[in-house]
Amino acid sequence: MQIKDFMIDQSLKELTEHRTVMLPIACYETTITQNIHQYIPLHWHDEFQFVHVIKGEANFQINEESITVQKGEGLFINSGCLHMAKDMNHSGCTYICLNVSPHFVLSQELYTTYVNPYIQATNLPYLHLDPKEIWEKNILNAILNINQLIQQKTSYYEMGITIQLTLIWKNMVENGFQLKFEQSEMVKSQRMKQMLNWIHLHYAEKILLEDIAKAGHLSRSECCRYFKRILKKTPLHYVTDYRIQKSLLLLQHPESNVTDVAYQVGFNSTSYFIETFRKSMSMTPLAYKKFKSK
Repeated sequence: MQIKDFMIDQSLKELTEHRTVMLPIACYETTITQNIHQYIPLHWHDEFQFVHVIKGEANFQINEESITVQKGEGLFINSGCLHMAKDMNHSGCTYICLNVSPHFVLSQELYTTYVNPYIQATNLPYLHLDPKEIWEKNILNAILNINQLIQQKTSYYEMGITIQLTLIWKNMVENGFQLKFEQSEMVKSQRMKQMLNWIHLHYAEKILLEDIAKAGHLSRSECCRYFKRILKKTPLHYVTDYRIQKSLLLLQHPESNVTDVAYQVGFNSTSYFIETFRKSMSMTPLAYKKFKSK
């Protein structure tokens, strides 16, 4: 299954239901450029995410860090972490994406001791999985095994999945990370999500830097530092990019026109919308609309 349009709420939390039959788990192959945005947009979810790249290479951003992941490598992305992915060098990057509820990784009796501390750790937004390390290769192989179990659905495959998840987590726990818990980092993450949430609720309106800063209980200068550190762009640049993202679906409606879409997503000038869209998508809104109607 390929999810081509990420459904997210105003806080960027992904709304895709990560379930397979009766299990709180989902595993599917994702080709990045097949997404409606041509990349996987910034989002987060409560589930752990495990990635195994099976073709090409991609750049993943997790919170404020950026990492390149190549064929045969993978990632563990912690619960609640903002992340996005872009194809690199037109490689047609495809990866297996395994999302699993933290409560399903181990039994409830073991959750408090062996799972919850990893969710709370502020120094573990992600792990880069390199097959050169045996324990990391074990995790990558388990991702492949789970994907195969879900596709084949052989007898008792659900129990096979739980065995593979236990192996994944055992390999992580055994390799002794020094977990850290810094309250200031938790506050930063919460403030960033509050500002993004405010933008996603008000993107169609006139937005000032002061408004965004106020949503995060920050000064304007500190607000800019947050965005540049985590998203590598200014707050107002992010607003513009988000408006372009929201315009893509609207332009695909047969009855829509460029001027109406421009105003619906918060632009107060059709010409500026066209110019900004062309810079972002390498085509005009009308050309995009015609391309998607074929």
